[in-house]
Amino acid sequence: MATHSAVRHISRCSIKPECVADESEQLFHLNPWDLCMFNAYYIQKGLLFSKPPPTKDLSITIIDHLKDSLSRTLVHFLPLTGHLVTHKQDNPPSYSISLDCKNPGVEFVHAVADVTISDVLSPIDVPPIVQSFFLLDKGIGHDGHYLPLLAVQVTELLDGIFIACSFNHVIGDGTSYWNFFNAWAEICRTGNISRPPVLTRWFINGHGSIINLPFSHQDEFIDRYQPPVALRERFFHFSPQSIARLKAKANTEYNTSTISSFQALSALVWRSSTRAHSHLPSHKKTICNLAINNRSRLNPSLSPDYFGNCIQTVNASATVEELLSHGIGWAAWLLHEAVNGHTDIKVRERLEMWMKSPFVYQFGILFDPSSSVMMGSSPRFDMYGCDFGWGKAEAVRSGSANKFDGKVSSYPGREGEGSVDLEVTLPAEIMSALESDPEFMDAVSPSQYLVPCSS
Repeated sequence: MATHSAVRHISRCSIKPECVADESEQLFHLNPWDLCMFNAYYIQKGLLFSKPPPTKDLSITIIDHLKDSLSRTLVHFLPLTGHLVTHKQDNPPSYSISLDCKNPGVEFVHAVADVTISDVLSPIDVPPIVQSFFLLDKGIGHDGHYLPLLAVQVTELLDGIFIACSFNHVIGDGTSYWNFFNAWAEICRTGNISRPPVLTRWFINGHGSIINLPFSHQDEFIDRYQPPVALRERFFHFSPQSIARLKAKANTEYNTSTISSFQALSALVWRSSTRAHSHLPSHKKTICNLAINNRSRLNPSLSPDYFGNCIQTVNASATVEELLSHGIGWAAWLLHEAVNGHTDIKVRERLEMWMKSPFVYQFGILFDPSSSVMMGSSPRFDMYGCDFGWGKAEAVRSGSANKFDGKVSSYPGREGEGSVDLEVTLPAEIMSALESDPEFMDAVSPSQYLVPCSS
């Protein structure tokens, strides 16, 4: 993607870890959850801050301080500094991919943009310039053979600064991403890390750490899915009070008390998005997919600081007629049952099936955007806890990767207290229909964004 004319790259360099303790730790094997992600686009998330004050040492710029703290952070997150390596032989036939960190480094770009925080956050739709705050927008997991696994762009605005990371999804999931981002912020602010990552990859019992894939060439599994139509992206804010009302409504309708806030919100999105796709026939099957964290579902559980992929998707399905003829409580209960049924046994069953017949996710096959919703990211991620020493971020934004009809990313609202922001991606005519949907818009709250006062 071409860089927006208002964004200019000032410098580019490779940041290496301050030190590498043990050469034996420089090769990492990948588990099934990692290997599934070769077609996944890079995770692209970033934080927008008001303009930071000068550093105490005026000879060191904010950019220098970010580079130095990133170098110290990478000591703990060595997998982000390496590259993927394919190991192939013909006799006996084998094909495996691992992570090599012998020549560590991540890309760092310093940029400037002639725009303000208000220019970024005030428009109803996410403005195109936001996409130019990120690197590697076309990169997929397998590209980590030759692209950096982590690329950082720090863009100075007229009154703010945007810190954006593009993070190879083979190396980790959203939990891993935000654990890294928070660790970097903490080291920048204090010089210390309170929650170092757990780097040892988890493998299911009875299987080795080197997994032989049923391929002989990358062309057998690489699929660069691209959305077929132009899309709109916009944020919808849901206050704590609105979320509480949705949860209460869903539980009352289904005469239960176990439907969660997020299940109720997802049910609202699923129903409203399906209704907005008014061309769908009544018998068409529609699906709501939820990304789910397996760390706490395993027995014994994995540390919340486990670094790698530890996610799967669960889903609920119904015909268009079934979904729209019932209320939000009925849809939320389907999602509740899908989540509740994702136990340690189910996780291990799915992994055992994968080990018998390994595959790589083909997103164009897995996901029918015309009749599905994919709920990604999570309002549980500590995005606004990322304090580099300048206070809380003004907003979270994402890049152009992983955007398609029906993709919804959920973030905590800036004010906390259970508020949620949803980043919704839809074709223009479908987005207009959603914006006119009474059930959906009645739950949407006024944006909490206020333009910061000029210093």
